[in-house]
Amino acid sequence: MLENKILLKLKDKKNLLAFSGGADSTALFFLLLKNDIPFDIAIVDYGIRKQSKQEVEYARELSKEHHLTCHVLNALKFENNFEAKAREIRYKFFEELITKHGYENLLTAHHLGDRFEWMLMQFCKGAGCAEIAGMQSIDKRNFYTLVRPLLHLDKKELLAYLHANEKIYFEDESNLDEDIKRNAFRHNYSLPLLEKYLSGIKKSFAYIDEDRAELIEEIELKSIGSFAYFKSSQNQRADIFMIDKYLKSKLYMLSASEREVLKNNSIAIVGRRFIVNQERDLVFILPYEKEMPKMDKKFKDVCRILKINPKLRPYLYKNSDAFLKIKELLSSV
Repeated sequence: MLENKILLKLKDKKNLLAFSGGADSTALFFLLLKNDIPFDIAIVDYGIRKQSKQEVEYARELSKEHHLTCHVLNALKFENNFEAKAREIRYKFFEELITKHGYENLLTAHHLGDRFEWMLMQFCKGAGCAEIAGMQSIDKRNFYTLVRPLLHLDKKELLAYLHANEKIYFEDESNLDEDIKRNAFRHNYSLPLLEKYLSGIKKSFAYIDEDRAELIEEIELKSIGSFAYFKSSQNQRADIFMIDKYLKSKLYMLSASEREVLKNNSIAIVGRRFIVNQERDLVFILPYEKEMPKMDKKFKDVCRILKINPKLRPYLYKNSDAFLKIKELLSSV
């Protein structure tokens, strides 16, 4: 069931599986074992469902049985904006593990249904081809690769595999809550369409991936701490796609209105968290600092000579390595 290109990517590497005990991650767990892929698992207990303790215990039992390491995070309780906050917590946990233990790949159990509902959501709020293409099976991040081995498979195929092999998995009742936007799209739109047109949807995504590869140029993004930069591709769509991809790795999603701002302005503050500066064939992305510190004359003179936008200066003044790099970059153009 797993594609050869994915198996080759994972063979003889340090892999970390994001595990929940649900059908998707449990199917991926056993498919990895079946294909002799080395991996450890990580699970987060948000402490809001009684069943979550059983899921963590199941993760530990599976790990012990198959001689794997099981990393567990008991998250502090929170109430507001659960989906976004939970995603932020788990990815921070995963990335800390990746840094500490040297994992090369993070594996998630996103499947075709997840990709399709994401596409429909993007389409309905306004998006181009690159955004509609959505999730990719191999997604290079700053210091690791995010791999989605199940992206070509439908949930029905995963359930059939689990049932045929008599594997235990848990059902998360929160997936039935249609007050959550993603769940509403899943139950009302994506699932009925997948039920009727599965083969056609699979073919469409294959064509979309081919088209995306032609439309979107791969850009090398570099970073120093929280300062990221890349050379413009001279294709605005490709540049904004790269900006969006980087911000997603920082757990921030660009809105449609923010994309329009980026199209029409050389500098933009997004989410009151980041500054994006596009000029002189370079793109800079750095944290937004509202407070303007008292800066020495030498620093201000260099900024004036190099025409560094004033909005960038508070961060650069506090981060000398980023300032040295931006001086080097701007001096060469």
